[in-house]
Amino acid sequence: MNTSLKEKTQKIKIILTDVDGVLTDSKIIYDNNFLEYKNFNVKDGFIIKPLQKLGFKIGVITGRESDVVKKRCQELGFDFHYHGKGGINAKLETFETILKGNNIQPENIAYIGDDWIDLPILIRCGLSAAPKDAMKEVLERVDFVTERKGGEGALREFVQLILEGQNKLEDLIKNYL
Repeated sequence: MNTSLKEKTQKIKIILTDVDGVLTDSKIIYDNNFLEYKNFNVKDGFIIKPLQKLGFKIGVITGRESDVVKKRCQELGFDFHYHGKGGINAKLETFETILKGNNIQPENIAYIGDDWIDLPILIRCGLSAAPKDAMKEVLERVDFVTERKGGEGALREFVQLILEGQNKLEDLIKNYL
């Protein structure tokens, strides 16, 4: 990890993520009754509680209203989850609300997103990332590109990068040995 990236990781207190294209593979499946299905990677979900025990807060900002996503966020115990708040500026407004509500600066937030709608947050937050299959214009503007695709553990990889930068990863792993 280069020095600049390590310095950015050391300031992070809150980690935020998009859903479609980061926690999922971007696919939305509907059955004949229009029930929605999504694939989530358990590796992403597994890291939430250990991360919170270390004092981090973690949240979701998604542009779509989805009962499936709400249920997953509740199941995992995300500190924040904002769903389908409308419009192109909604994600940035939610980001600003989180800043004010937690009395922190943009440099204290890490965000991972995959599409143009994520760009306003990605260019303002302290540490930005995208899965390797994100849109080209997003990949060109982030601090870190994961080796994993969206829905294949991209959030987990990003979180572990932050923990490594803060020298907390190995201590966390020791809890499982």
